[in-house]
Amino acid sequence: MPELPEVETTRRGIEPHLVGRRVRRLLLRERRLRWPVADAVAAGLAGAGIDGVRRRAKYLLIDNARGSAIVHLGMSGSLRVLVAEAPVRAHEHWDLELDDGHVLRYHDPRRFGCLLWQPADDVHPLLADLGPEPFDASFDGARLHARARGRSAPVKHFLMDQRIVVGVGNIYAAEALFRAGIDPRRAAGRVSATRYEVLAQAVRTILAHAIERGGTTLRDFLRPDGEPGYFEQELMVYGRAGEPCRICGTAVRTAAIGQRSSYWCPSCQR
Repeated sequence: MPELPEVETTRRGIEPHLVGRRVRRLLLRERRLRWPVADAVAAGLAGAGIDGVRRRAKYLLIDNARGSAIVHLGMSGSLRVLVAEAPVRAHEHWDLELDDGHVLRYHDPRRFGCLLWQPADDVHPLLADLGPEPFDASFDGARLHARARGRSAPVKHFLMDQRIVVGVGNIYAAEALFRAGIDPRRAAGRVSATRYEVLAQAVRTILAHAIERGGTTLRDFLRPDGEPGYFEQELMVYGRAGEPCRICGTAVRTAAIGQRSSYWCPSCQR
């Protein structure tokens, strides 16, 4: 599933082509996404100028004076800006037609993504209970330590809780915990305040670097320009079970934590 860096890479790719443009219409080829696309989306977008393209957690918000279209890429979704005449491939479910002859086209073979509408001055239920962004000043080790107090769940599961901090998915949780030297299986409540400060900084560093590198290349993800991201080449533990740790040479281990595959170095992480 595209994680925060992939979504931010997409946002940066499409924003220059959308902001300041006017939407002619939403051309909907397939309404049956994760949730059926409501008529309110087309009504909210048609004829309106695009004021901004934001990211909240793993959601993209396309803003106008009436509200925001909320886009989630699901497990296999991607967005491309194309000329309107570009041939439509399989699994391309909607076009946002712009006044300059281009379209924002959504491709999603699995149809687990979504296209929703959020009226102005309202907050969609999917966004209402989200925690801070990892780059916000409110996200720090003190917050993590306070929220973890008394929790017996593994720290990796805790870090991926979107009410604690948004956008830290499976790949980047594994990489941040490695950078911080914390065993992903350790109970969240048994990590010290000092180590949580190191972890918070590791989260910011890992995500910022992944964004700079264009996002991690996943099987179903390409950047809006059609080129893959390059962070995958630099992964320290994720997906490297049985391979030597890049730091100490110990074989990387894997196990399921919270029903997700987890990876760590038993020597570097305690």
